[in-house]
Amino acid sequence: MSISINEMLEYVKVNDVKFIRLAFCDLFGTEKQISIMPDELERAFENGISFDASAIKGYEDISNSDLFLFPDSSTLSLVPWRPQQGRVAKFLCDIKNPDGSEYMFDARNLLKKAVRRCRDMGYLCLIGAECEFYLFQTNENGDPTTITHDQGGYLDIAPLDKGENVRREICLSLEDMGIKPETSHHEQGPGQNEIDFKYSDALTAADNFLTYKSVIKAIASKNGLYASFMPKPISNKSGSGLHINLSLAKNGLNIFGNEHGEYDHIVKSFIEGILDKTTEISAFLNPTVNSYDRLGSFEAPKYISWSHQNRSQLVRIPAEAGEKTRMELRSPDPAVNPYLAFALILHAGLDGIESGYKLRQPLDLNLYTADKSILKQLSKLPDDMMNALTLTKNSEFVKRVIGKEMLEKYILMKEEEYKEYLAEDKNNFYFERYFRIL
Repeated sequence: MSISINEMLEYVKVNDVKFIRLAFCDLFGTEKQISIMPDELERAFENGISFDASAIKGYEDISNSDLFLFPDSSTLSLVPWRPQQGRVAKFLCDIKNPDGSEYMFDARNLLKKAVRRCRDMGYLCLIGAECEFYLFQTNENGDPTTITHDQGGYLDIAPLDKGENVRREICLSLEDMGIKPETSHHEQGPGQNEIDFKYSDALTAADNFLTYKSVIKAIASKNGLYASFMPKPISNKSGSGLHINLSLAKNGLNIFGNEHGEYDHIVKSFIEGILDKTTEISAFLNPTVNSYDRLGSFEAPKYISWSHQNRSQLVRIPAEAGEKTRMELRSPDPAVNPYLAFALILHAGLDGIESGYKLRQPLDLNLYTADKSILKQLSKLPDDMMNALTLTKNSEFVKRVIGKEMLEKYILMKEEEYKEYLAEDKNNFYFERYFRIL
């Protein structure tokens, strides 16, 4: 809901807000912030707040470095763990050029365009994210170690699960910020956790995911822990996935809702569109070298297939009914830029609808134990980042959705990342490039 500038100024005054964080992310999904004082808020909405884009990964060089942040009034929230006197508020922002035009590498704007296309076709896409993460101990300097917070397993309770109080604090903080958690639990890996939040429209879901990660990291640090969203932080344990649940509403009704497993032809085309384009967008859904260590084991998919309930598939239809009916895409991981990932997934599904794609037959098998004669007939997800980048580089679909310039920049920087990986010790590269940052 949009709020007028005067209403926001009054809100800031009534709630004793003294610092306002303006948040956005770089091309690769890492959140960035600049803080302003309340007196600067009106200027932020009218003229934007400038920042040095040459210092942001994937943005501009020093010859053309001025960009401006414009806060989105609908994203206003208070930061609950900061002091109650002299409070801190936060906005997610759009990025514009000095002349007020849209910045071409602002992924949030790309997702807005995908949402508009969906709306123009008569649909509302709802997205719910299920994100896994690990908690690690820190050393005497507060730096992360590779020692997990506990040795618990799936749905364990205390004392095996040492994360219940941290998860509780995270959930309460998210709720205070307007993000509604639905479930939380210990996951399969030692120190691995999952907190799922309620579905929403695609743009809100992406905004929420960015905030979700920052909240988890902040609360973990407050408790002397380090939260890692690295896709595969422990080589022989479960990786961390970002399962993306999608449904389509038309005239206020979920058209994924079905009787006796029969789906509307629109739903089938939407699912097939996503299946058809997954390999081409894997470089965005699985954006690190480490991402490909996760795929193909511990319930992470390897093949392009779908089924009901089956967690070995790329897409599964959970055992829900009515308004809860949805598809779940299981290949993405938490290293994504959510705006890019959601935009590409949504456009793929909408292309499927427009082209009238026929949904392939479900494969009701455990693909981890299936006969090789069956597996060799299936298309696979890319098995490393260079293969994924090659598929993306040759994708007319990706070029159309994100633009030639963004695609070329993304590919170039990811190819440089891969070269650095090949030139360094793998474990050291993973620790410095991913573990300490993601």
